[in-house]
Amino acid sequence: MADKPLIGLNCDYRGVHQGAPAYCYLAAGYFDSIVNAGGIPVLLPPSTDLASIDQVLDLLDGFVLVGGADLDPRNDGYMLHSSIRPMDPRRETFDRRLASSIANRRMSVMAIGAGMQLINIIEGGNLFYDISIDVPNALQHRDPHDPYHRHSLVVEADSIVGRVYGEGEIRVTSRHHMAIDRLADSFRVTARCQDGIIEAIENKHDDWFVVGCQFHPESQAASALDIRIFEEFVRGVAVRVGGLELAAA
Repeated sequence: MADKPLIGLNCDYRGVHQGAPAYCYLAAGYFDSIVNAGGIPVLLPPSTDLASIDQVLDLLDGFVLVGGADLDPRNDGYMLHSSIRPMDPRRETFDRRLASSIANRRMSVMAIGAGMQLINIIEGGNLFYDISIDVPNALQHRDPHDPYHRHSLVVEADSIVGRVYGEGEIRVTSRHHMAIDRLADSFRVTARCQDGIIEAIENKHDDWFVVGCQFHPESQAASALDIRIFEEFVRGVAVRVGGLELAAA
């Protein structure tokens, strides 16, 4: 059997709450999608041992930075907005160190939702902290009553999302109120909503394999095309690490 690439995934975290113990968790769509795409998922809990992150990354071939609650703008010098529901500080502290290490070593990464927002911040970009206020004429990107809310976007043909979906307008699962404002110089936009909100990014150059999507291809409402983004990523990781071949389905 051919070797499979080892793909790391970070996890969400909930601290002690009303007598319940602290725990980490991850939606199954993330690791199931990696398995179905031919990789081996390796879950990293938000450890307080930040110094060991690089030791763990040495063992992996690629990484998926998963979505979650809101990044705290105070960590980037901005005020806390009333609409923000920050992720647990333990997770955000871990994720920021993790994303910095991934970026510094140019490790292949797929970044989803808050993961895409974070890798953009790490590389020098910034965010809209509430689309409805910062971009008042924007379309609805989140429906609090429908976790599978979908909206349309337009992709660039010369991109991974373009290869997956084809040229033109598509529909994706969306549940975000934050978005990229200034894009980091490392990246280029590969898909936007019709209102201009950035929905997918990739690295400009060949030295770093980055696939970022603001939408959620791991969702239970994901289409067969959505799942192919994971296949493109895992295949790309296998090619880049060399010597790994994905077993035929």
